Amino acid sequence: MRRSPASLALILVLFSLVVVAAGCGDSPPAADPATRREIAQGTVVGTTIEGGRVHAWKGIPFATPPEGPLRWRAPEPPAAWEGERESLASGSMCVQLGGDPVQGSEDCLYLDVFAPVSEGGTLPEGADRLPVMYWIHGGGNSMGAGDQVPPQALARDNGVVVVTINYRLGVLGWLSHDALRASAANPADASGNYGTLDIIRGLEWVQENIAQFGGDPNRVTIFGESAGGLNVFSMLVSPSARGLFNAAISESGSPTTMTRDEADHYTDDPEAPGLPGSSSELLIALIQQAGRAEGRDAAKAVAAEMELSEIEDFLRGHSPEALLQPFVDVMGDTPMPMYISPNIFQDGHVISEGEPVDLFATPGAYNAVPFMAGTNREESKLFVAFDSPYVETTFGLPSGFSNERMYDVEGEYGGLVWRAMGVDEPLVAMRRTQGPSVWGYRFDWDELPVVMGTDLSTLLGAAHALDMIFVFGLTDLGWANRFLFEDQPSAEKLSEQMRSYWANFAHTYRPDRGQGGDLPEWKPWGAGERDPKYLVFDSERDDGLRMEADRIDQAWVVARAATDPRILNDEERCSVFRSFVQWSEALTPEAYTEIGEGMCRPFPLGPRLGFPSLSHDASEE
Repeated sequence: MRRSPASLALILVLFSLVVVAAGCGDSPPAADPATRREIAQGTVVGTTIEGGRVHAWKGIPFATPPEGPLRWRAPEPPAAWEGERESLASGSMCVQLGGDPVQGSEDCLYLDVFAPVSEGGTLPEGADRLPVMYWIHGGGNSMGAGDQVPPQALARDNGVVVVTINYRLGVLGWLSHDALRASAANPADASGNYGTLDIIRGLEWVQENIAQFGGDPNRVTIFGESAGGLNVFSMLVSPSARGLFNAAISESGSPTTMTRDEADHYTDDPEAPGLPGSSSELLIALIQQAGRAEGRDAAKAVAAEMELSEIEDFLRGHSPEALLQPFVDVMGDTPMPMYISPNIFQDGHVISEGEPVDLFATPGAYNAVPFMAGTNREESKLFVAFDSPYVETTFGLPSGFSNERMYDVEGEYGGLVWRAMGVDEPLVAMRRTQGPSVWGYRFDWDELPVVMGTDLSTLLGAAHALDMIFVFGLTDLGWANRFLFEDQPSAEKLSEQMRSYWANFAHTYRPDRGQGGDLPEWKPWGAGERDPKYLVFDSERDDGLRMEADRIDQAWVVARAATDPRILNDEERCSVFRSFVQWSEALTPEAYTEIGEGMCRPFPLGPRLGFPSLSHDASEE
């Protein structure tokens, strides 16, 4: 199933509302001499925001631009500069779809820093330095930027230094091929994990420089949402990241990595099939795009005759627009900003070999640090709101439900499989290995308004990404409030509570009762069957903050769906099972087809997760 343009447009509209509304009324920034800092590369000066309460430095380079021969190579430290560098605007986003058809630049490895203004204007030193929260943005690892959500409320109200970064995306961020390995000077260059290495380079920059902004390099908490949460998990299984951070938070992420075979091979390889969007699939798509062959088989024959050096030159000779054109070609008439290609490769150097959950169960096999992980109750609703067969639309916009019962059932299961992958399964493994230094949560807030006759509390509910509004304190958006909050004061209170827990974790490596000690105790993930497991974040109207004790895994979710009395017939049950294939690892396409001795039709051709991706099936369309 492919997402309609309207479906992904909803994601962009929600965050455009947040970013635009949060920036309304801001005057152009002016350099403030009080923000002058000496870092390893030279002098930077930023600006003062939030009514004089926060210093901000934007667009600081943390690596050399990965252009030309540095494309598909590990990032290098940035060059020094002479004089004073004004850091008043965020750097370019990394190359991604969404323009005509591409936006952003390969010169994109910049970060922003936000720090509270200290009393008397003195820079905190020694034990007075503040903990650092290092934000890794989401977007499927193919879209987004570090500045997409304003983070200054955490610095303003919670006494932390916040760093946000860009990292290379899509096939420019992750590409694994023999041709690139053959010319690599070191294991990092050969890894294919260039976006991962950018995140690590940013952490190295923090170690080198953050003290100059009042931050403590020995108290660094990484946190990220969606693909950012996935990247947080990747830092846990990265030997290259060891020692660069002290705690971690994954919001709606999952511990997913891919093998070399999956990253490199053709999708129809008879022995070890690759994934759609693999380097081999990209190569033959580009060969056809260049007019060197017609059809898949002919392009494979051309690729087989090419020397590795020739393949490397061929790949490097493409502009970013040309590299992404094959993905645009499989998207239909309207390009969409998110596409799926393999990422986070088990290369054995940047990312450890083996499945992450297995590594979490093995002492010494991962970077064991205090860890929080959570998901939203109805993650998948954000992606299906415009496409579900159970939603009625008028002029392309939702106007009601043809089957509200099944829409809610599928939304519930979308949240359950996401939770099983991203919270319960990894935390159970970590709890056995590192003891009670892991915490889980579920975000349940769904107090959304009725907009143009559509009840968003049902259409979206506690959907993917809505938690970021609360974690970043974006609950006073003026005119945009009417689209996001039925009860703005309730949202503001929950935001204060979440930020209090998050910041206390950064300060103490425990969420406990929040910074003020006045919230319900957030207990660690309990090892016993009846022990509390995770904290629920919800409005007081819906029982507020509370601990829950249930534990699930993906197999349990599938078994529950098989007997759920709310699902009335085989067609409805197969629809739920199909969503497991699209949104999780709970079922493979083959297992789905085999359910009930052929009860369900064969899994439809096309990419998993519902987003466009190269495959040998799509290339023949």
